[in-house]
Amino acid sequence: MKKRDKNILADLDRFRCMTRNDIIDLHFSELKNPVTCCNTVMKRLRRDGHIEVNAAHQPYIYFPSPTPIKKDSAKIPHFLKIVEFYKSLLNFQPTETFLVEPKYGKGHMEPDLFMIWKRAPFFVEIQRSIYSEKVMNEKFNRYVSYFMSNEWHQEPWQPEDKKIFPKIILITDTRYILPQNSGVQFFQVQDIKQFLTFATITREIKKDPKETPGIRINIG
Repeated sequence: MKKRDKNILADLDRFRCMTRNDIIDLHFSELKNPVTCCNTVMKRLRRDGHIEVNAAHQPYIYFPSPTPIKKDSAKIPHFLKIVEFYKSLLNFQPTETFLVEPKYGKGHMEPDLFMIWKRAPFFVEIQRSIYSEKVMNEKFNRYVSYFMSNEWHQEPWQPEDKKIFPKIILITDTRYILPQNSGVQFFQVQDIKQFLTFATITREIKKDPKETPGIRINIG
């Protein structure tokens, strides 16, 4: 099996599912005929039993085999949004770590993903729906609970000299009331580009802290 085939299968395992266009963007975009090449490879991987497909969707949606979710699962749009978010990061800088739906134990949060990006750790929540204040408060409280537990000190990515709690990014079009003075930093933005705009503002504020109050973000 070619290295590109293995990389495609690894991405399908990580993201649970991907559209043909996602696969083209991540693995065939540099080729002269990316659509034809992708179709040929995916047909072969399907024939050999490595992947499964929902051919009723256009473009096709591919899954690892055996698939961890149903081919008509209601969570498919959510997983595809995670792929979309991942691709948006690549426009700026590749990630060092990108884990989809990692688990942190009973009573703690269940983020859509954990990533190390621009040398900094982040939890990311990708909100496709509008949630009530109660639901969001429960979600925020689980992050605070995890922070207070200090269990995050044991994460393998933690530096030895100084423990770092990840910042939490909410990708959302809705504005929620964020916790204050909890020791946890939450940021709600529409996309990663907007988050980086905040980071740029922060660098300018650091040059002259008396100018304008703003958001403090350090992402390396």
